[in-house]
Amino acid sequence: MVEINKEARVYVAGHRGLVGSAICRALKSAGYTNVITRPRAELDLCDRAAVDRFFGAEKPDYVFVAAAKVGGIHANNTQPAAFIHDNLSIEINLIDAAYRHGAEKLLFLGSSCIYPKLAPQPIREEYLLTGELEPTNEPYAIAKIAGLKMCESYRRQYGFNAISVMPTNIYGPGDNFDLETGHVLPALIRKAHEAKVSGAKEMGVWGTGNPRREFLHVDDLADACLFCMQRYEDSLALNVGVGDDVTIRELVETVCDVVGFEGELVFDTSKPDGTPRKWLDVGRLADLGWRAKIGLRDGITDTYRWYLEQGGALAAE
Repeated sequence: MVEINKEARVYVAGHRGLVGSAICRALKSAGYTNVITRPRAELDLCDRAAVDRFFGAEKPDYVFVAAAKVGGIHANNTQPAAFIHDNLSIEINLIDAAYRHGAEKLLFLGSSCIYPKLAPQPIREEYLLTGELEPTNEPYAIAKIAGLKMCESYRRQYGFNAISVMPTNIYGPGDNFDLETGHVLPALIRKAHEAKVSGAKEMGVWGTGNPRREFLHVDDLADACLFCMQRYEDSLALNVGVGDDVTIRELVETVCDVVGFEGELVFDTSKPDGTPRKWLDVGRLADLGWRAKIGLRDGITDTYRWYLEQGGALAAE
């Protein structure tokens, strides 16, 4: 373990997003006193010159790349150019600037969608680039693979200490609850809440309900990121997950139970399911000594509580 000085300059890119805000909370809880952030209005991460000026002025010692353009199946299907352009730009600008301005270490956050659509389960890190990607989010996945490979390449050619982690599906306080652009779990929370409030007798759900997914609370992910920043020194991207998964039907039923919606569930089988299963093998990270702590039901309860505190549906506006 490499203990990071609590006064080190730590830059969290994407600090207002789901993962970035959780990393900031974790850093503060751990006693870090010099966390650097910039809102999008002050620093456009797609602007190479602006990013270079920022790194030249701030000289961060450690960098968490949690900034990304993200969204669910609908957003990926309707904005493929934006997903590949923005994510490639963010990664190239941040990783290169961090190296050139002398950062000691960088952690890049990828995504489990980088793996082949039909990868053997559970998915091991070495399955990357062994098969075709899921078409519904291919531009995003390709961008994330490029970021991972950029970290590997800068490590090999320049000796830059850049590591990557590949989290499974993330959820938690600060999530995007928009029904058009949000991921499945927060969108389901909002749909169930609105169905309950309106007194609806049924609730529609995309797909068959059969695909299996793994869900990791964002505070667990943030804890894993700090753990890896201190303990992991290798080019191989590490999977981060809980080591278990559920069907979408089971997920919906749990969400409705937590929210209190008692109507009928109607699955629209004309809508795409996406990848049949995404279950990460987290053995390597477990061997290093880290495991997730927050159970799915407890995590959903925590997330729904936050959603209500933000004003319910208003939280997505």
